Amino acid sequence: MTGLLGLAACGSDEPAEGPARPAMVVQPGMAAAAASAYAGEVRAQYEPALAFRIGGKISRRLVDVGDRVKAGQALAELDAADVALQLEASRAQLASAESDLALATSELERYKGLIDRQLVSRSLYDERVSAQKAAEARVRQARAQAAVSGNQAAYAVLQAPKDGVIAQRLAEAGQVVAAGQTVFVLAQDGEREVAISVPEQSAADFVPGRPLLVELWSAPGKRFPGKLREIAPAADAQARTFAARVSFDAGDTRAEIGQSARVYALQDNGSALAVPLSALYEMDGKPALWVVDPDTARVGLRPVQVGPYGETMVPVTAGLQPGEWVVAAGVHLLLEGQRIKPIDRENRPVALAAAAPVTADAR
Repeated sequence: MTGLLGLAACGSDEPAEGPARPAMVVQPGMAAAAASAYAGEVRAQYEPALAFRIGGKISRRLVDVGDRVKAGQALAELDAADVALQLEASRAQLASAESDLALATSELERYKGLIDRQLVSRSLYDERVSAQKAAEARVRQARAQAAVSGNQAAYAVLQAPKDGVIAQRLAEAGQVVAAGQTVFVLAQDGEREVAISVPEQSAADFVPGRPLLVELWSAPGKRFPGKLREIAPAADAQARTFAARVSFDAGDTRAEIGQSARVYALQDNGSALAVPLSALYEMDGKPALWVVDPDTARVGLRPVQVGPYGETMVPVTAGLQPGEWVVAAGVHLLLEGQRIKPIDRENRPVALAAAAPVTADAR
């Protein structure tokens, strides 16, 4: 029996893989002095100013700052008394024009019978034709004026063009506003951005599309990838800073309007990421890191370029991407392709697939 077991073991093509080895993993953090931080505020990408298309006195204000509104929802109303009177007058003018047209048409029909029997002159008949055409033109004019008055009556109610949140209120009930004067500012639902102010000495380095990192105060320790969407062409006259907008993807993390945020601009020297010294490994005399595949939990050795060593951390200048996981301890015990059981410093399991894009600190 022992011989049969031995033969069975020898006949296996591949040795059985042992259990996954526990290994502490971390994500690269920000290298010291590798990024400049800019305080900002979460804003909506689109913030249209809402105004009445006609002037008048605001009779009712239906929403306040912070209220969530739906597309087509009434936000405020004007005193529509004058508009209603104008609409009534336009409809009366239309009725009068239609009555004149009916009379002119009837007269033309009578003169048409008379001209056929040569009882009236051609000039009198032409006058009736001209009068009938003029009456038709007045009807079209009155009908258009009535439509304009009807539209103005509808313009007395200010409606939300899109779903969103009221970000600002710039008028109050009882106030007389002119046509086009901003009453509300709407923060539309959709993409969120961070508004920052860039100092003059750094404005030249901020070009649209530049990659940046965003950290929300409501989610400390998580830095989300972003990029500069736009920057003002001229500096603010008082602050002497350039207003800029940074778009970012927060994933499942909720970013509310008005939240505080911080934007990190990585330096051009590439010293953006840092890992613990214990994570470094040597491959052919060059530094390398054991990078974990989040799908299979297997490790692979990858050569990297590093900067000046710190007391506990070392900057990685090339070969590593934000959000990747690396083994931070026991690197000399690993093998290429080995499956591990990822844990953190508190010996808790780490869900690699659900990891944050970039951690604030790898220490």
